[in-house]
Amino acid sequence: LVGFDIDLAQEASKRLGMEVEFKPIDWDSKEAALKSKQVDMLWNGLTITDERSQQIAFSKPYMNNAQLLVVRADSPINDRAGLAGKVIGTQEGSSSIDALEKNAEFKDSLAEVKKYGDFVNAFMDLEIGRTDGILVDSVVGRYYMAKKPGKFKVIDDKMGDEKFGVGMRKEDTLLQDKLNDVLKQMSEDGTMTKLSQKWFNEDITIKVQ
Repeated sequence: LVGFDIDLAQEASKRLGMEVEFKPIDWDSKEAALKSKQVDMLWNGLTITDERSQQIAFSKPYMNNAQLLVVRADSPINDRAGLAGKVIGTQEGSSSIDALEKNAEFKDSLAEVKKYGDFVNAFMDLEIGRTDGILVDSVVGRYYMAKKPGKFKVIDDKMGDEKFGVGMRKEDTLLQDKLNDVLKQMSEDGTMTKLSQKWFNEDITIKVQ
């Protein structure tokens, strides 16, 4: 397991004097995994939403995210309207689903929305032509596209404007306070910027207040 969030979590745990173990979970059941203590934090490009905030606690936001509509580089489709009557893929339980619900007119114009267990499989199906496009978190999408240059293109990045935070159980207020302090430190001392440049070639973090 590698990535921006992994590096950030490792640095935070070091500063907190805690050991960290990374455990893949079913993203569609992430709140249940947290509440049942299968995991203690959700730290994986988790968008802060009102609905999620009713169930779990969040750290301060540390990164901007948007939703991208991605197609194959050789596709004649160049905008959102071009996907009318087409099939797009996205990840089950992701904030891309929320973005689709908020853009009901666009969603209704599609022939089908295929939901995948993860975005990697969604990209694989797009690459081999099983779908016509993907709606994906910009962080995940841009990372995947950077690994396969020239294969895909973004046709719309205005499907949603979001912020990422770390999810915790509501009763873990001490952990929440300690983590917020460490995130603020890493934001102020340039650690977050450095890690963002490493993974995305630009700084997409936000100043932690």
